Amino acid sequence: MKLLKKNAIILLVAFVAIQFFRPSQNTSHGNHAKLFISETNPSQDVKVLLEQTCYDCHSNNTNYPWYNNVAPVSFWMANHVKDGKKHLNFSEWESYSTKKKDHKLEEVIETLEEGKMPLKEYTWTHEKAKLTEKEKKLVIAWAKRSRALYQLKNLQL
Repeated sequence: MKLLKKNAIILLVAFVAIQFFRPSQNTSHGNHAKLFISETNPSQDVKVLLEQTCYDCHSNNTNYPWYNNVAPVSFWMANHVKDGKKHLNFSEWESYSTKKKDHKLEEVIETLEEGKMPLKEYTWTHEKAKLTEKEKKLVIAWAKRSRALYQLKNLQL
């Protein structure tokens, strides 16, 4: 019993101590996805869906929930956002080549069709991020139209 009590105290002290360390937050000011929006021209409905389901992990601005203030959740979320931005960052759209933009939109279509995005662990706590089949089809149709424009640009190069 003494060992159990000792381990519980050690875990409690470690939990309290880790609260003083914070990963940097993914926040920016201004319209961080302006170029992406102007180039791909989503409808207002699609724009709202992208904001609700994608931007937290795939842009330079994350709206953090309250529980991000509790470690180790904050570290898990920071790593999750970093990984999401590595795959696709709407805020860095202008740095992508036309070919890469086409490929990123292709991946958007694939991940939606395969049900890989948005991630289940994200939709557990973000009810608005759960896409209906109709919403998925709307985003996929927009991505396909946008891809066609980039494919045309690629042919002209």
